[in-house]
Amino acid sequence: MPLYCATTNAGKLREYRLAAGELAGGLYTIAPLPDLHRVAPAEEDGASFEANAAAKAVYYSGYTSELVFADDSGLAVDALGGAPGVHSAHFAGPGATDEKNNRLLLERLDGVNDRRARFTCVIALARQGRLLAVFRGAVEGEILRAGRGASGFGYDPLFYCPLVAKTFGEASGAQKLAVSHRGEAVRKMLAYLRR
Repeated sequence: MPLYCATTNAGKLREYRLAAGELAGGLYTIAPLPDLHRVAPAEEDGASFEANAAAKAVYYSGYTSELVFADDSGLAVDALGGAPGVHSAHFAGPGATDEKNNRLLLERLDGVNDRRARFTCVIALARQGRLLAVFRGAVEGEILRAGRGASGFGYDPLFYCPLVAKTFGEASGAQKLAVSHRGEAVRKMLAYLRR
């Protein structure tokens, strides 16, 4: 059964496909929403991950009769008052690259010893313009002073996760899925769908 993911982020899509393969037992096939590149982007002006995820899922679900999910996720750093938070993807400005976002994060934390942080992911599931459910996952860690590892995307090389004793940039896809914010949220969604 198709389960459409409303994202243009190749890293997220890769992780969701891995989750479907490992957790859904072939029940669902996760694919990008057809012709997503032709659809005007949804507004992401909510004050929370939940608000943004729900708005995207409801909006994009109007373009198919199948189930659609969208997520909003990001990094919250205690010493920065929870920033970058919902602005994680554009921390260094509109169109910012992972490299620019990571560089700005390290600049803001220069000389800071408290480097506690958490990743949060909220997935919203919708069908034909109606929100069905919302699922949240989070994982605690800390921001290193330099990146390690070339796997993952976004802030992964800077995020050290004690549960795997390495950064998400060093972790394999399966290791990250087992403990990550996105892994937790997608497991909740798949459990809901199985019910």
